[in-house]
Amino acid sequence: MFVDECEIAVFSGRGGDGCISFRREKFVPRGGPNGGDGGRGGDVRLRVNPHLRTLSHLRHTPSFRAGAGGPGRGKKMTGAGGADTVVEVPPGTVVCDALTGELIADAVEGGAEFLLAAGGRGGRGNSHFATPVRRTPRIAEDGTPETERRLRLTLKLLADVGIVGRPNVGKSTLLSRISHARPKVADYPFTTLQPVLGIVLVGEETHLVVADLPGLIEGAHTGKGLGPRFLRHIERTRLLLILIESTDPEPERTLAVLRRELSLWSSELGARDSLVCLTKADLLPPAERVGPHAVAGEPVHCISAQTGEGIDGMLRDLERRVRRIEQREEPDAAGPNEGPRLGPEFGPRPWPTRWVVPQRAGVCLPASLQGEEHRERTG
Repeated sequence: MFVDECEIAVFSGRGGDGCISFRREKFVPRGGPNGGDGGRGGDVRLRVNPHLRTLSHLRHTPSFRAGAGGPGRGKKMTGAGGADTVVEVPPGTVVCDALTGELIADAVEGGAEFLLAAGGRGGRGNSHFATPVRRTPRIAEDGTPETERRLRLTLKLLADVGIVGRPNVGKSTLLSRISHARPKVADYPFTTLQPVLGIVLVGEETHLVVADLPGLIEGAHTGKGLGPRFLRHIERTRLLLILIESTDPEPERTLAVLRRELSLWSSELGARDSLVCLTKADLLPPAERVGPHAVAGEPVHCISAQTGEGIDGMLRDLERRVRRIEQREEPDAAGPNEGPRLGPEFGPRPWPTRWVVPQRAGVCLPASLQGEEHRERTG
């Protein structure tokens, strides 16, 4: 099952209590206090596992608890530290506080770790409270309590190309034609209810990660259709493949509606590089299949997922455009506020390196993660 949103509770470990103890040894009268400190509680950390694809493994694990610190002992022995707990998530997971909406982590880089809840500090033993006046202190500190947080995890898929179009335009059929993915294909709207990823080979060595996404209808940015559950998955695609039926009586209006919905969801997404294709070319008369084709003055590809017509040319064009985008995202071109990037030794990143978190009611973002547009709007 594809799970792209869930809530979990995390509990850090409680700090261990300090010890009240005195040195009792033969031939050592009045040995003095020697109580040790309590151990530190365990942390709860988030780790990005590149081998995971969904949040389904967290569906039946509602809470994660780290180990508590052990109490201090005599002879100034510190208690054992609590065991840490790690929550693994797939790349592209956004973690927010479920109560305040504060952004806690944007888990993108494989292997990256984030602190979700810090363990409690161990209490000091009575050896810390000895003074020339108070030589036999019978006091010690308790460990600090655990930290509890309720978190909302949201997955945003990472892909080179995101297929966008109205319902029944042929998105799933195209993905099943160009990759080994097997999305559901049927003759009724909203057949695709969840994103499907496919690996598309272009030539012998080049491949693209392509995401088949649910149908986009007018008003999706307000919640119509699948609404936000669909739109959030295309925020990090490098390139948009916009599909329009070749038999559409008003292709210009359809293209304008699709781009308007993308812009209303996120201005950065509306300006994303895109390639427009006319699908179901096999339904056209042979004379109308001969190019070049254009929609609203923009050159487009005319393809048929049923017969394979125009598919090779479209894939080559997609590959060229994605590689051009990669060249603009080289590490040496990174700005001071764009965050870390993968170096050439790790290969290209399968998502845009600079993206803007869409502003939503009730979402609090740190100043470092707020886009320029948001800062200008709020003054």
